[in-house]
Amino acid sequence: MAALAVFLVLWLAYEPMLKAISRGRGVINTDMTVIRAAWMRTMAGRENKFMDGQLLGHTLNSASFFASSNLILIAGAAGVLFGGEGAFKSASSLEVLKTSSRLLFEVQIALVLLTLARGLLDFIWAIRQMNYCLAVIGATPQSEDAAFQQAYGDIAARLLNPALSAFNRGVRGYYFGLAAAAWLFGPLAFALVTLAAVLLLVMRQRRSPAARAIGDLRRLIETGRD
Repeated sequence: MAALAVFLVLWLAYEPMLKAISRGRGVINTDMTVIRAAWMRTMAGRENKFMDGQLLGHTLNSASFFASSNLILIAGAAGVLFGGEGAFKSASSLEVLKTSSRLLFEVQIALVLLTLARGLLDFIWAIRQMNYCLAVIGATPQSEDAAFQQAYGDIAARLLNPALSAFNRGVRGYYFGLAAAAWLFGPLAFALVTLAAVLLLVMRQRRSPAARAIGDLRRLIETGRD
């Protein structure tokens, strides 16, 4: 129960905690919101927007791929969950698995299924929002007014950023799905893998070469605007 409580807190509160720690700066997710806003402002002033549609279309294809992969994993987990006594006996016969009863086994698999389902819903919502963004890019009027271009780009960014944030949450679901699967190997493994997954996510958000480069680019964009 203690390991499950740790997992649920970190899984459900990861994003708010990361925002509170970063205070709006110093992590990839928050720095990228500034970069995407700059992209949309540039898009609004660009005559040919074919490249912008292509870039977003590539991300849309990636989200569709991950959503399809999630469906396959969900089907596999559901097959085990509803496999009845046969699935439980097959799993409990493995020495490495730590499951004391069929009820516990089903709860363990259900948690994996739940993390994957949440990720699938995030991917679906990301795909829908990115389709809205494509319409926004296609509907961008030609205007020489710099103030209009900036205002249009800022509004477009308010749609693009939540779309890609939902995509990020879907990808993050794989980390927590692996952590949930570790419960099958015992509560200690469950807690350790959960903490390791969160530590890996935070390190990549704050200490990776990509995080440093994106932070430098954000500062350069903000300096240029000033």
